[in-house]
Amino acid sequence: MPTPTPAPTYLDLATWPRKQHFDFFRGFDNPFFNVCVQVDVTALHEHARAERLSFFLAYTYLSTRAANAVEPFRYRLRADPSGDRVLIHDVIHAGSTILQDDDTFTFGYFRYHDDFSRFHAEASAELDRIRSRPQPLVPSQDRDDLIHYSVLPWLSFTSFAHARNWGGEDSVPKIVFGKRYRQGEGEDQRLLMPLSVEVHHALMDGLHVGRYVERFEADLASPRTALGRR
Repeated sequence: MPTPTPAPTYLDLATWPRKQHFDFFRGFDNPFFNVCVQVDVTALHEHARAERLSFFLAYTYLSTRAANAVEPFRYRLRADPSGDRVLIHDVIHAGSTILQDDDTFTFGYFRYHDDFSRFHAEASAELDRIRSRPQPLVPSQDRDDLIHYSVLPWLSFTSFAHARNWGGEDSVPKIVFGKRYRQGEGEDQRLLMPLSVEVHHALMDGLHVGRYVERFEADLASPRTALGRR
């Protein structure tokens, strides 16, 4: 007998301390805000190289892990005749742009697992499938249990703005990784990478983005522990 699908969980807006902020930002023409920071990926890059892991999949996993740990990153808007509601996903996954051999991109979707080895194996298989032949650009518009990731390995940016369709509802966080670069000299040299985080202000504030970045940075600094690898 199939396992029944659990009933969706909605935020109790009446008791939510941010209810007034939700109401305030919900009506904005552009309710999104974006922050860009530089994160230190020195330890993760060295660990990925030593363990023969995909650096891209390693930082995508750690980013998704951090986003799952900060509850507002799992909030999504739901239209309702009685007023807007906020769905709380139990877990969110990763959807990312993937560059193809013909210089176009498509979308790849990676299911999040606490077990990094399982995530890495399944995501690697998805990358192999995409890269085996050019894939059509088919966004997954029927689901929002995702973080929308983009990668710009050609640019070490300090700001970023997304293309948007203002005709549709969208509350999915959008995270972009840029070109990594070295800073400092000798033993003090570090490998840094730009990170852009764009979120819906009705669902979270800078405090929550700060908590996500803090968790992400902590895992980047301790990859052996965070990835559960030897």
